[in-house]
Amino acid sequence: MSDRSSAGQPAWLIVRLGALGDIVHALPLAAALREAGPEARIDWLVDVRHRAILDYVEGLSGVVTVDTRRMRGPAGVPAVVRALRAARYDAAIDAQGLVKSAVLARLAGARRVIGFDGAHLREPLARWAYTETVVPDGPHVLDKASALARAMGGAASAPVFPLRPPRSDVTTRTRAALGIAADRPFAALNPGAAWPNKRWPADRFGALARHLHDRHGWTSIVTWGPGEKVLADAVVAAANAGGGAVAAPAPPTDLGSLLTLLAAASLLVAGDTGPLHLAAALGTPVVGLYGPTEPARNGPWSPADVTVSRTAACHCLYQRRCHVDRWCLGDVGVDEVAAAVDRRLAIREDGHMTPRGRGALA
Repeated sequence: MSDRSSAGQPAWLIVRLGALGDIVHALPLAAALREAGPEARIDWLVDVRHRAILDYVEGLSGVVTVDTRRMRGPAGVPAVVRALRAARYDAAIDAQGLVKSAVLARLAGARRVIGFDGAHLREPLARWAYTETVVPDGPHVLDKASALARAMGGAASAPVFPLRPPRSDVTTRTRAALGIAADRPFAALNPGAAWPNKRWPADRFGALARHLHDRHGWTSIVTWGPGEKVLADAVVAAANAGGGAVAAPAPPTDLGSLLTLLAAASLLVAGDTGPLHLAAALGTPVVGLYGPTEPARNGPWSPADVTVSRTAACHCLYQRRCHVDRWCLGDVGVDEVAAAVDRRLAIREDGHMTPRGRGALA
């Protein structure tokens, strides 16, 4: 590597402000940089709203938090830019491709500012902030991380996700809620999503939980985030309507305990959401439900994982809300998702490639 800081080792800044799933997809870049520069200083610039996930990422030297909505205070843009410039980075790598992320990367004062070429940017004007551009060799967002890593001297290899779930009793509490022994597998269902048109109906998630119980003998824990407890309860009510304790709501979780829970689960079924990407990064088997986003770009990357997609029929791609009468995910029935689950569970875990994440700590 030709980059050298004043201390004799390279100093690199990753710029990926958010959101949760996007940060997860950029983690292989951090792992590749650490492999390329074992003694390098590797910092990450992130928006204050999405800071928490980086507490569970190994290999970073530091995290710089910015509040892009504020111009005053220690996390305001001017103060953060001054701190970045004082750090004297050799390279700033914009893994996001927005004008604001590109401008922050440029203002960091690094000799090299690396980003994507205009055809692969969400906001093409960001191109003008870079001193170097890269072209991904595939459609998936992980291909973008790989291209950036190669520009920094990183080796082309399978993605590595340096996530380490914390020690937590959440798995014990989860099994207690489900009434199952410590050696019994369980499924996790995540019905929530920030975009309303990514949420498969609660009653169908409930019917899927019933299928998992009747076909595979598994109970299901229903995960939920802020404002989603009513949705989780609706899934549980639908699942248990036929009798028996088929499903239960997850215990309250913060991001760390959610990581631990997802790592312990034997399957996750979810839409294109942060929990799905976390589970995939941890190596948990996944079935993903895709409507307004493309699994070829945002989907799970293990060839063993399964997606059910209506992207080809969606008229509102990459829009938060559906604007037509026929909602694409509304056409996805329980039988189709149940068949996808059966296919995923039929694959032997020792017979497919999985991403190299870190194991959970119970």
